[in-house]
Amino acid sequence: MTTVIKSLTETGRSSLTEEAYQQLKQEILENRMAPGFQALEAELANRLKMSRTPVREAVIRLQEEGLVEVIPRRGIRVLPLSPQDMREIYQVLTCVESEAAALVAARGPTDKDLVPLYTATRDMDKALENGNLEAWAEADHRYHVSLLNLCENRRLVQIAFTHFDQAHRVRMFTLRLRNVPVKSTREHKEQVEALRSGNPELIREMYRTHRERAAIELIEILEKFRLNNL
Repeated sequence: MTTVIKSLTETGRSSLTEEAYQQLKQEILENRMAPGFQALEAELANRLKMSRTPVREAVIRLQEEGLVEVIPRRGIRVLPLSPQDMREIYQVLTCVESEAAALVAARGPTDKDLVPLYTATRDMDKALENGNLEAWAEADHRYHVSLLNLCENRRLVQIAFTHFDQAHRVRMFTLRLRNVPVKSTREHKEQVEALRSGNPELIREMYRTHRERAAIELIEILEKFRLNNL
């Protein structure tokens, strides 16, 4: 009986930790807890209306993902990102996503496999027609997530998602400072066709070029407007 009670207790705590993690992460990604924001553990627990234990465990996860740092006796600080941080993040994404795309192509995806990618590119077109950049960004994110999930490499996907989250604030902040992403949408469509061809080297190179171009554009904006801590 003791074992059962312990198991149920741990399950409940795990559920609360996940809830705290998701809530805090959303606060950070949506800039409600902006870069440089600091708070004590007790303040975060009060903010989420839960005990300190799941909050503490959630904060440890967020620190491992590079979203916050834990400062002894001072709680947490939401980490800002500099142009150099973004340069490094995009270098990682370029390597990881290019390899993921090559793995998908080598596996020979079916038309059914590629439906989420077709849907995402169609939604990108529709968003641009409506002048809705936020909808475009959501469809673009969905495209990248769908492609990564198709590669069937759990560790590779985890690395990519961690860096996606770190870059999210900066990408959304600069969304209206960038050129209208017509070229990016076209490149995504070309990538889907390359995936169908089953040519790993072709899609790897296409993806690498796409990510490198996006990185240059983003970093130039950060440096032009002196956005050093987002």
